[in-house]
Amino acid sequence: MKSLLLLALFLGASLQAGQSICFKRVQLTDKFYAEGANFADINKDGKMDIVSGPFWYEGPDWTKKHAFYAPKEFSINGYSDNFFAYTRDFNGDGWLDILVLGFPGKEARLYLSPGKFDQDTPWAMSIVADVVDDESPVFTDITGDGKPEIVCGTGGKFGYFEPNWTKPTEKWTFVAVTPDMKVAKFTHGLGVGDVNGDGKMDLLDARHWWEQPKTAAPAWIQHDAPPGIGGGAQMFAYDFDGDGRNDIASTLRAHDYGVAVFLNKAGTDGKEATWQRITLAGEHPWETDYGTVFSQPHAMYLADINGDGVMDLVTGKRYWAHNGHGPDEHSPLALYWFETHRDKGKVEFIPHLIDEQNGVGVGTDVQVGDVNGDGLPDIVVGSKAGVFVMLQDRVEVSAETAAQLAPKKMYGEGLMPQKDYAHGQSPQDSLKAMQLPAGFKAELIASEPEIVQPIAMTWDERGRLWVVEGMSYPQPRAPG
Repeated sequence: MKSLLLLALFLGASLQAGQSICFKRVQLTDKFYAEGANFADINKDGKMDIVSGPFWYEGPDWTKKHAFYAPKEFSINGYSDNFFAYTRDFNGDGWLDILVLGFPGKEARLYLSPGKFDQDTPWAMSIVADVVDDESPVFTDITGDGKPEIVCGTGGKFGYFEPNWTKPTEKWTFVAVTPDMKVAKFTHGLGVGDVNGDGKMDLLDARHWWEQPKTAAPAWIQHDAPPGIGGGAQMFAYDFDGDGRNDIASTLRAHDYGVAVFLNKAGTDGKEATWQRITLAGEHPWETDYGTVFSQPHAMYLADINGDGVMDLVTGKRYWAHNGHGPDEHSPLALYWFETHRDKGKVEFIPHLIDEQNGVGVGTDVQVGDVNGDGLPDIVVGSKAGVFVMLQDRVEVSAETAAQLAPKKMYGEGLMPQKDYAHGQSPQDSLKAMQLPAGFKAELIASEPEIVQPIAMTWDERGRLWVVEGMSYPQPRAPG
């Protein structure tokens, strides 16, 4: 198991000046067993364990692993048979069982805990659903009965599988909530949330959101989803801007680019709501105020990372999703949390880079919760790169360092208009006015008259800086 303290620090808006958020990276394995991971206290010792693939890793340090079904390592140039894992005491015996959702279009498997773990014998397994379609199914309570269901597609329709809780190992019943929408195994984009604020959970897909009726008899009501969601990952309904109306968060294209929040601008006189799109990450830097770019955002989670009482978003780049054929496949595996910052009736989403150079990213799922019992939300990832726990910490830094490391706007309102640039400033004043990315600090090492009109520079192998001066610019000099 490998651990690494990430040196990048992130200033949280809700934190006191000089206090920043950092994450310690703990790698449980570099083997590819699954595209997701979760956490729960499997052995009831009061410590959170990590569940990913065929193993649960015993807390608090996750160095000892136990297999609950026969392990099989997969090649990153293919896919695993384990995309999501959820835990719950399904049969009421006091021990947490494990529900695994496999490859899209395949079965859901329920593994019953034996209640003793001195030997790694396979847990009793039952197939509870034959076909779970969509690449972002979710195990959550959509009906409001206090018990979770598998929300997914099957037979071309969106709906949910619910068990007979007295006989949870028998096949679960699928309840369709939509007509035939041609939902397939590789359909992208799915979520659950109360879009219209009536207290009932609605179903969201990339093209629509389906309003749950007040009584069981009527059909679920179809509404248009915000435009521009080509097919992402997990979707959420939440009041990001604090105006009392729930908005929608979604990745835009799970195998391309784009993360966005659509603010709900309610219509009048019974008209449908309109949506205002805020792009959090795109294909090009100028698409967002902060210039955030990464590809293949195939998982997202809604959680309050900085403890200010407002939900934030965690997402990142999926590793080797299409076996080397996806866009920008070889770039670093970014993992971000986007801080929801409300101010005077407006909202912005501040990007905090958690990890980029150490191979974390996301799989088809990412989970957030307090894994080590310190009261701070941590992040759990399972992917083709292995299994990771990102442990959150709070670090005291100087006010100068905190300001230096805070994310900076580079485009939009954060970009100084050309007309506002000052003329005739001293080198020292020019230095103060420079707009730098987060984590960068500029120092003045030379200025006029020592150097005039520098047009190119480079470092040599001895660490010396060479500068070319364009003394006659913009007029060309005669050859020789």
